[in-house]
Amino acid sequence: MNTTQTGNIKIRVTNLTFSYKGRRILDGINENFEEFAVTAIIGPSGVGKSTFLMTLNRLWENIPEAQMSGKVEIRFNGGLRDIYERSFSSSRLRKLVGTVFQKPNPLPMSIFRNVAFPLKLSGEKDKGLIAQKVEGALRKAYLWDEVKDRLAQSALALSGGQQQRLCIARSLILEPEVLLLDEPTSSLDEKAAEVIEDLILHLKERITILAVSHYLDQVKRIADRVVQVDLWQVRK
Repeated sequence: MNTTQTGNIKIRVTNLTFSYKGRRILDGINENFEEFAVTAIIGPSGVGKSTFLMTLNRLWENIPEAQMSGKVEIRFNGGLRDIYERSFSSSRLRKLVGTVFQKPNPLPMSIFRNVAFPLKLSGEKDKGLIAQKVEGALRKAYLWDEVKDRLAQSALALSGGQQQRLCIARSLILEPEVLLLDEPTSSLDEKAAEVIEDLILHLKERITILAVSHYLDQVKRIADRVVQVDLWQVRK
């Protein structure tokens, strides 16, 4: 049983079960996640680590033959909200819960437009505000000094580590309260991974972070708490 005090809980998962094509992947999960902390999610391949993250941002909802039951609550504006309530739209959720995937996925456009894309998608038209927020997000992602003189160049020309930080900046531009990281350094070299780790430790001062990782040394360096997915079945 997770003993996190109620006032510090950012995410509460209750009796969460997830199935795909009739195969149960997650079974009766009960877990709390603390605010402003890095929780590392570990376990063998195929036990549902990435699937679990998808239940926190509802990305699974467009997958045919996927089913979920249970409750996921996230604390917004001082109170825990069920993110699967009909009144809680997926678009609002994804402004509050950012996601960065295992492989960097920059869009085939300029560095600036990559980072600005979520703002444009949300309807923001103030060019001055967009430029300000793009710079702020790139600074938060430790990337501004490296790209400030080439914002009009293609994001596809960046190195792998830079592309991953670009994707983090793109997630940060909407100022999310939760950041989900799915193996964020697995495709990077050691030096680039170190920069991402340092960034994660810096971001947790204002964002709650859940990070899937299979690097135990990395987990020791960044995690305030470790959750082992394959043991959830035992503790339910």
